[in-house]
Amino acid sequence: MSGGPPSSRYAFEDELNLANPPHDPFSIPDEDYDSDEYDNTHPDTDAHEYGEGIHDNNTSRKGPRRSRVELWKDDTRQFNKNGQNFEMVPLSENNDGADQENYFDYDSDDNDNDDDDEGQVRPSHYSNFYSSAPLSSDALSSGDDYDTSNTYLSKRIYHYLYPPNVPREVQLLRKENIAVPACYLLVGLLQGLSGPFTNVYPLDLNASEAQQTTISSLKSLPSTFKLAFGFLSDNVPLAGYRRKSYMLLGWAIASLSMIILFTFSDLSVEAIALNNEQTMNEDGSSGRYSLRHLQSSTSEFGEQTNIVGAPPSIPFLSFTLLMFGSGFWFADVMGDSLVAEKAKLEPESSRGHLQSTCYACRFFGLMIAAPLSTVIYSKYGPQSVVMLMAGLPSLILPLIYNLKEKKDVDVASTREQCGEIWNTVCSRAVWQPMGFVYLYNVLQVGNAAWKQFLKTVLNFTSNQLNSLLIAAYVLLWLGIMAYKKFFITWSWRSVYISTTLLNGIFSALQILLIRGITFGLSPFLFALGDDAFADFIGGIQFLPTTIMMVHLCPAGSEGASYAMFTTMSNSAYSLASAFSTLLLGVWDVSKDAMERGDLTGMINLTALTTLIQVSGVLFVGLLPRTKEDLSNLHSDPMSGSKIGGFIFLFVTFASVLYSLVVGVLNIVAPGWSGESR
Repeated sequence: MSGGPPSSRYAFEDELNLANPPHDPFSIPDEDYDSDEYDNTHPDTDAHEYGEGIHDNNTSRKGPRRSRVELWKDDTRQFNKNGQNFEMVPLSENNDGADQENYFDYDSDDNDNDDDDEGQVRPSHYSNFYSSAPLSSDALSSGDDYDTSNTYLSKRIYHYLYPPNVPREVQLLRKENIAVPACYLLVGLLQGLSGPFTNVYPLDLNASEAQQTTISSLKSLPSTFKLAFGFLSDNVPLAGYRRKSYMLLGWAIASLSMIILFTFSDLSVEAIALNNEQTMNEDGSSGRYSLRHLQSSTSEFGEQTNIVGAPPSIPFLSFTLLMFGSGFWFADVMGDSLVAEKAKLEPESSRGHLQSTCYACRFFGLMIAAPLSTVIYSKYGPQSVVMLMAGLPSLILPLIYNLKEKKDVDVASTREQCGEIWNTVCSRAVWQPMGFVYLYNVLQVGNAAWKQFLKTVLNFTSNQLNSLLIAAYVLLWLGIMAYKKFFITWSWRSVYISTTLLNGIFSALQILLIRGITFGLSPFLFALGDDAFADFIGGIQFLPTTIMMVHLCPAGSEGASYAMFTTMSNSAYSLASAFSTLLLGVWDVSKDAMERGDLTGMINLTALTTLIQVSGVLFVGLLPRTKEDLSNLHSDPMSGSKIGGFIFLFVTFASVLYSLVVGVLNIVAPGWSGESR
């Protein structure tokens, strides 16, 4: 063990036994209050964590006597630093700022004992995983304001929209909060709209496989910098705000990129058709049209013909998609940061509902937009899809303007925040559960030849394959809703054990489909049920880890820390995808083998990948059962391990570097991995 005792890290709720705080200075009998027994308390003892030794305007180390009922009645408190003032702010009571009796201000002596005060009260971002810096100086507002709201809604509907058991800051449908779920919904909508567009439009422009890979890499490359986006917003407020200004900027960039694409190129179906009529240059090579091919003319009836311009070049299309991805992921990180802050303010009884609601909005948008984009593209062409991608981000800008965020908050120095993140990743409460997440996700190795089997052997059409994708999106959203409704009270281990075993059963059913055993169902329906249920399980598994990640974020550094956790999790999936590609060489699962009717390799590969996926359950012991177990891990003797922190950061940054290198290679050296140029 290294790195200091747990008290130098965070004070967890379980560690802060507020019901029986040691050496409570406010519970000392009057006759013993001046006793030397309670003097000269060492600043590193537990007593210091509970306020003993904090100065007021007097020079006494004991501070003023206050009501012990008043001080210890809340479950969660935090220290805040305002100049030389330190406050203990109740996080679970209704206080609109006027009622000051629940505030405890300890003004350090400006003249005496300055050296003694140094380091004895830590800033709020050193307090605990459940505190929240942005609301550190304001008590939470009441969620039940029906009697003073002057609303025309019935009380039942009003309380349904704005649950009275949660603070106003967590009620997502409030005007000052609705930008948060709207951001998640927009993320899902744009993911759904851009997917078919980026997959199909380059093909219509006769892009090579290498160019398609380049376009895909450029669009996703900004996701590699999520950690940098989060760190920037944590440390450098823009116009006084750490989140809303950057969120507005991100969506403005995303919208502007599609406006540029729409304005400076012709995205019509006619332009695509004309582009496919290749001409021959003087040297005999094929070329693309780069000027306007048809000028406006007037027919004999005086009707104006349409002007057909040049479609975007591959480099120009790649640039606009890179710009779009930069704005998209920047705004996405800001939405995650806001949720990480607000989720800590939820009461224990409803903790997790805020995240499940936001992600339900996201996957609902994805579920709706993906099939809609396919239909719009097929019927109206790419220009209609691009218009939607340009217009939707602009709709959220007024909501972001109304987003309530405290302005000009005190921001810890970059050095302090880096030190805080280091202390965070050294905690066993971080590296152990995140180690499970990484190992489990790495083992989710799929059968990379499965789609080829569906198309070659079972003769699935493009519409049927798209139907499988749409069904997957629907079941993913239903999985999110199922967790929110039924499984949110389950322990995290129970969720992972049950869903992993079920996923193994349904993955094994693929072997029956390969052998032609479908129990009287058509192969399409059998495959639909198999693939769809796998995504339903994925939706259930998704939320426990995101809820856990939020409670690992130190207050004040939510942007960088949450982005770091999600980057580590997502990079494991990328590595699993690479493993699945490597397994294609173990047995012959080529298209030729399938056409010959040799499916032995498919059966073996399916059995192997199923076994690998299920093996992730062997590591479930690393995962805490509940948030309380997560807190207890912090006080474990192995907490504070520099080795654990180093391994965590090494894996994270190595994964980022891997993604960055692959993305850059796809851009500067198209075809390096074997794609045709």
